[in-house]
Amino acid sequence: MGLGGCIILIAVGAILTFATDWDMEGVNLDLVGVILMIVGLIGVTTFSSIARRRRVVMRPSAPVVEEQRQPHRRDGYSDGYGA
Repeated sequence: MGLGGCIILIAVGAILTFATDWDMEGVNLDLVGVILMIVGLIGVTTFSSIARRRRVVMRPSAPVVEEQRQPHRRDGYSDGYGA
């Protein structure tokens, strides 16, 4: 479940808890809403901690040295030893 799914769980839980006045026999919708919000918050914290670990960038221990190329001569010889 990604970040979007967690936010949807929080929103649905808040709607069930605070914005509805439905009465279902055997089901407490306020409790279901609170549970959904808690699960969504746990998901957000888990997702953010995993994403934070993935952002760690390892720096190379030695500098990267690129080889410099010599420009080519018009006669096709780049080292000067051609005939």
